[in-house]
Amino acid sequence: MGCISPLFFLSARVPMQFRVKFRELTACKRKTWLSWSLQRCCSSDTSLSSSDHLSSGLERYKDLQKYFRRRLKDAYHRFSNIPDYSVVSGHHHLYFTEDDGIYRMDKKQSHLEPEQVLNLRQISGELEKTGLENNKRKQRFQWTVQRIRLSPRERHLAASLKCTHTEELRCVVVRLERRRFLPLDPQHVTLTLEKVFSFEWATDEVLFYTTLEGLRSSAVFRLDLTSSGSRITSVFEEMQPDVFVEVALTRDRQILTINCNSRTSSEVLLSDIATSNLEPFVVQPRQLNLLYHVEHWRSRLIILANTGLGQEYQVVQAPVSEPSMDSWVSLFAPESGTTIKDMDVVGDHCVLVARTPVSELALIVVPLIHPKNTYIVQLPSWACAIKTKKPGLADQQNMLEFLISSPVHPPVPYCLHPENGLLLSGTGDGSSPENQADYITTRLEACSQDGTFVPVTLFHTVPVEHLRQAPLLVHVYGAYGRDLNMEFYPEKKVMLEQGWALAYCHVRGGGERGLSWHRQACVGGKQRGVEDLQACLHHLFSLGVSSPSLTALTACSAGAVPVGALCNRHPLLMRAVTLQAPFLDVLGTMEDHSLPLTLEDRDEWGDPVGNPEHRHIITSYCPLHNITPQHYPSMLLTAYSGDNVVPLAGVLKYTEQLKKAVHTHFSMKPKSECKPAPNIALNIQPGANHLGPEDFELMLEEEALELAFLYMELGLDPPRPQRKRRR
Repeated sequence: MGCISPLFFLSARVPMQFRVKFRELTACKRKTWLSWSLQRCCSSDTSLSSSDHLSSGLERYKDLQKYFRRRLKDAYHRFSNIPDYSVVSGHHHLYFTEDDGIYRMDKKQSHLEPEQVLNLRQISGELEKTGLENNKRKQRFQWTVQRIRLSPRERHLAASLKCTHTEELRCVVVRLERRRFLPLDPQHVTLTLEKVFSFEWATDEVLFYTTLEGLRSSAVFRLDLTSSGSRITSVFEEMQPDVFVEVALTRDRQILTINCNSRTSSEVLLSDIATSNLEPFVVQPRQLNLLYHVEHWRSRLIILANTGLGQEYQVVQAPVSEPSMDSWVSLFAPESGTTIKDMDVVGDHCVLVARTPVSELALIVVPLIHPKNTYIVQLPSWACAIKTKKPGLADQQNMLEFLISSPVHPPVPYCLHPENGLLLSGTGDGSSPENQADYITTRLEACSQDGTFVPVTLFHTVPVEHLRQAPLLVHVYGAYGRDLNMEFYPEKKVMLEQGWALAYCHVRGGGERGLSWHRQACVGGKQRGVEDLQACLHHLFSLGVSSPSLTALTACSAGAVPVGALCNRHPLLMRAVTLQAPFLDVLGTMEDHSLPLTLEDRDEWGDPVGNPEHRHIITSYCPLHNITPQHYPSMLLTAYSGDNVVPLAGVLKYTEQLKKAVHTHFSMKPKSECKPAPNIALNIQPGANHLGPEDFELMLEEEALELAFLYMELGLDPPRPQRKRRR
């Protein structure tokens, strides 16, 4: 699957760890959870580095942070065996990643020891020799594998690597054919390419790839491996500065696609890899407000395009020989209220991931030979996130393997056979490894100020009517047409086990109810996201779910905008707030044309420089520019010193002004009337990763600090450790 452009994830202010499109990239974070870091932290409980990294107002949480760090480490161990799709299947071997490199195992001789294909320690050593070591801090640079691609006949492996702390990208190409009677040399890398973002093999000797310059990917290159060496040629260059380019193979590996996406339009070029010259041709020239994604089936293109009713997604088809929009014929259009989230072609069927009118996930299967026989596959009601497996070279093409999960339900493997609708669960009965019945998933709707009903997903362990005294953590995003991240996190499961209720508010500006859901809260409609969040809180409280004094809000990146705006307008609706890599200075950022995202973000936030009306709108809700002396909730802001998506300067400015406003408010009040002052805490972490730390220890510290902050600011007693029963 892959109708979603990576533009929204590398060059947008998106939630931390939110990597829907980059399914292969999540293997890095997941391997950090479940492999090398877990093994490392088992041997020693390293001390907190708070003296180096923590900033103002955090000392009070230090002891409780240590406690939650131990609890979270135990929780991650509990889920160290959850399934993932980081293993790549070749014709003869299975390839997987460990802490020191990439290994492969012979399918026919699985009793043999795995063979190392790539040595990451050698790559790290090369980096130190180049002088890229940080002079200010003696940090150990490490390379992590982002994704792996095998050439069609398994002669070469290409792997993208990312360096921690510097965010440098590389792609290494390794020759897999070994000399007779000699093992592979994991020290030997055939070729290294710099700044590579996406890449695909067209043949065993031809690799197409794109490079990332800053936050922009605009050029496609072709690498030809020859007997005498290699040759690199330029294939394509996108001149529009707001367009992001990537390469991908169709599921059947017959067509290479060059996807050129902006926030408001798409253009796809195809290259038939069966031909010798591989010259790309355009499917449909760029057209404003036309978004589309292309798959291949037999001699036809299966296209997911927003040409349906209300400019929503529908499925169309066209001959490969005549791919333009004039030849598009409708195959399937969803019913009103059902939105298509993703598409794949599996055998002779088109499989769609959809969200139903009640906000539940479902699969829609469209037989490509007889489209009228379309049917729906219901998924478990608790399912909130889905991750599909990219088939390996030897995998069956006529079935779809995928994982479903929720923030509190670990991933469960499923397999769909679309020809007969057979849906098989890896657990046999559709349940997760842990008993799903312990948790309740309730789907609600809150009526916003203009009468629009806003979906809310609530996780809890007791009936709603018994939640009045429960602490409540509310999650929100609402930007760029992206759904709120609802993948599994052990931290959320720990909170639910301790009696918390977790609410996910799917406010406008996100994509939960289609493209129109996003359009309603762009530029002039940004206020709607704030109003939706306020309505969700009022609705939860009216149902008897918690109370303002026991409620905290959490958001990442652009999700900080509705949270910060609501804190300015109605600060007594919540007791505490946690923000990660928060986007808080909308006006200042959109005025600064030197920043990498300002130009392309105009479609989302507006142009305050060239449009006075846009400036007025942004000024009316911008969190930084509406701070006023009043009783704010306590706030924990986590920022990253090298983040080039959300500049640190805006976070520092917001924190300083908020502290001044709080001080002014309490200095004007008689001491007899003063309530305890809120704590405004700033946590500045090193590194340039807008998605949060990939190092397991740093990730534990950050999550533990957040839990310590929430418990102390909401006045909760820390949970008692469970005693082990004696046998």
